Amino acid sequence: MQETTLLRMLPLDGKHRWMFIAVLLFGLYFQDSISDCRKPPQKFLFVSPKTKNDLFPNDVVEFNASKLCFQMLPERNAACCNTGAFLCNFTITGGRENYTLILKKEILSNQDIVVITIADHGFPCKPMKDNNTYLDIHNCLKRGVKNIKLTKENFCENMEGYDEDACKGLAETHYIIAVVKNKLSHCRLCKRPDFIKPETSITLTPSPNISTETAAKLMNISLLVKNMGNSSSASIKMGNISGLITRLPKTNPININFVLSNNRDINILKNNNDSGKGYSRSIKIPAEASGMAAKGENPFAAVILFPDMFQDNPDSTFLNNEVVGIEMGKEISNLSDRILIRYKWNETKGRTISCVSWHGKDTEGKKAKWIQDGCHTKENYGSITCECTHLTFFAILMSPPSANMSSSDVKSLTTITSIGCGLSIAFLTVALFMHCLIRKGKASQATKILINLFLALIGLNLSFLLNESIANLENFAACVTVAAVMHYTMLATFTWFFMQALHLYFILWKLPSEVKHYIRKICAAGWVTPAVVVIALVASRQYGFLAITTDDGNSAKMCWISNAVIHQVVNIGYYAVVFIFSFVMFIVTLRHIILAKQAEKKHKDSSSISTNVFSIVGLFFLFGITWGFAFFSYGPMLTASYYIFTILNSFQGFLLAIYYFKTSKIVEDSSLTDTMRSTATSNTIVKPPH
Repeated sequence: MQETTLLRMLPLDGKHRWMFIAVLLFGLYFQDSISDCRKPPQKFLFVSPKTKNDLFPNDVVEFNASKLCFQMLPERNAACCNTGAFLCNFTITGGRENYTLILKKEILSNQDIVVITIADHGFPCKPMKDNNTYLDIHNCLKRGVKNIKLTKENFCENMEGYDEDACKGLAETHYIIAVVKNKLSHCRLCKRPDFIKPETSITLTPSPNISTETAAKLMNISLLVKNMGNSSSASIKMGNISGLITRLPKTNPININFVLSNNRDINILKNNNDSGKGYSRSIKIPAEASGMAAKGENPFAAVILFPDMFQDNPDSTFLNNEVVGIEMGKEISNLSDRILIRYKWNETKGRTISCVSWHGKDTEGKKAKWIQDGCHTKENYGSITCECTHLTFFAILMSPPSANMSSSDVKSLTTITSIGCGLSIAFLTVALFMHCLIRKGKASQATKILINLFLALIGLNLSFLLNESIANLENFAACVTVAAVMHYTMLATFTWFFMQALHLYFILWKLPSEVKHYIRKICAAGWVTPAVVVIALVASRQYGFLAITTDDGNSAKMCWISNAVIHQVVNIGYYAVVFIFSFVMFIVTLRHIILAKQAEKKHKDSSSISTNVFSIVGLFFLFGITWGFAFFSYGPMLTASYYIFTILNSFQGFLLAIYYFKTSKIVEDSSLTDTMRSTATSNTIVKPPH
C-alpha cells in the first residue's frame, strides 16, 4: 500500500520520469556549487628552504576553489606575497633534512603552509622546463615524505618549553617549528614563563678584587633578610654581583626554581614544576632543603652569582668564570633529593668537567680549596648538571683530560675486553654446568672454592659488559645499582683469590686437625667481606657516573666510584693485601715444584715438565697475580700495562675454565697438591681440611 502511494507521487509517463530525475540531480549539484562558492577559498603557501630555481609561478595560481602561492626564492618575495592575499612574513632556515621555521600563529590562520622538502630534486609538483605554467597540483597538495603541510591545527603537536637562546630577538607570539629528517619534530612558543618579581631591592657598595673569602662574607644573608622588612623577596646588587632572596613558608615546604639569564638577571619561576631548562643556568632547591631551612627563625633561600672569578690553578678554569653561591640560613647537608645546578653548555670537547664546591683554604692557607665531595657531575644533551647534597659556593671546573690515552688505544682495549669477557662468561658457564651436572656431589674442597671464584668472575664480567650501556641511559638509580654490583663482584673475586691461597696454606702447613664446617666458613668469608665494603659505600653515596677521557677530547661513560681517593684506598688497598699474601704463596708453591722436580729427576720426562709448567701458569691466574699489573700503570709503562692487564684479566675466566677442565678431580685434590704434600717434609703428614 505504501509502495503504491509513492509511485503515484511520480509522473506515470517514463519520459517525464527521466526528466524529473535529471532536474533533481542538477538542483543538487547547483545547491552544492552555491554552498562551495560561499566558502572562502582555501589558500596554500608553498615554501622551500633550499630551492634556488624560479620555475614556479610568481603570481597566484587558482585551482578549483583553492589559491596557491609559491614562495620558492628565499632572497625575494614572490608577486603573490605582495597582493595581501598571502602572509609571507616568516623565516625558514636550514638545509638538507633539518630546518627551522619561525612564524606567528596568525600566519597559519590565513593560509596553510606546505614545505617542499626536495623541490630541487625532481619533486613531482615541479613545473616542466618546457612549460612553466604546468603544475601537478595533486602532487603539490599530497602530504607525504616529500612535503610537510602545516595548518593551524597540526603545526605544534609536540610542544617544548621556552628557550632563551632560540627565542632571542623574537616576540612572545612567535613559534619556532623544528623539522628533523624531513619530519615535524617539535615546536616551542617564545612566551617567557611567569616570574615572581622582587618586591624590593638591596644595593651594596661594590668591593674591588672579589675573592672567594670576600664572597663568603657577603653570603651572610641573614642580616640582609632583616632589612627586607615585610617584603617577601628582594634583589641584590653589588657592582657586577647579582643575587635574589626569597622568604620561605614555615609549613608546607615547596621546590624553588631560580633561573639565570644570559645578562645575569636572577628570577624565581612562579610554576614550581617548571625546571627552567630553557635558560642558560637554572637552580632547583628541593622541598626537602626548604623544610630544613624552615626550622630557622626567618627562613629564606638566596642565590648569588659571582662573575669574574678565576681559578688559582692556571691549567683549569671555571665555566663562564663564575661561581654560584646558595645560602638558606641553616646547615643543609645529606639531602636525598639533591640540589640541581644546571648549565647549558656544548663546548666541553678536550676538557674534563667536574662540579666542585668551595672548602676553605689549602693546608698552606694560600689557595682556595675546591673539592668534588657531595656533588655529582652529569653531562647530557648540551647541558651540565651538578647534583649536590649540601650548600656552599659551587662552580664547574674545566680541566685538561686526566688521562691522555689515545682514542685508538681505547677502541682496541674495548674490543679486547668485550671478546675476553664474552669468552670468559661462556666457558665459565659451561664449567659451572658440568660441575652441577656431573661433579657436584663428589667435588673436592679445592674444586668447591674454585667454583665460588667462577661465580664471582661471571658476575664481574657480566656487570662490566653491561656497565657502559646502563651508564648511557642516564638513570642514576640504575647506574648506582650496576656500579655496586660490579664493585661487589670485583671485591668478591679478589677475596676468592685470597681464599685459594689460604686453602693452599692450610694444605701445606696446617697441623692435622679437624676444622668443622670448613667450606661454609670459607664461603661466608668470601662473600660477606666484600658485601660489608660495598654496603658502606652505597650508604655514603660513593657510586655514580664516571667519564673516561681520551686525548681527542671524547669520553665514555661508566658507572663506578666517583671519588678517586675512595677508589684508590678501597680497591688498591684491598687488592694489595690479597696480592702480597697470594704472591708469597705462589713463590712458596713454585719452590715446592722445583724441589719435587729435583727429587724425581730419574723419572723426569716431557709430560711431567709440561704438567709442571701448566700448573705454575694455572696458579698464576688462580691467585689473581695478573691483577698486579695495575701497579705498573704509570709513566712509560702506562699504555703497555693497560694492554697486558686487559688481555690477561679479560681472558682470566676463559683460562681458569680450561685449567678446571684439565686438572679437577672428583674425589681428591689436584696432583699438584699431592706432589707438594709429599715433598713438604718426610716426617710430617699433612691432611687437607674437610
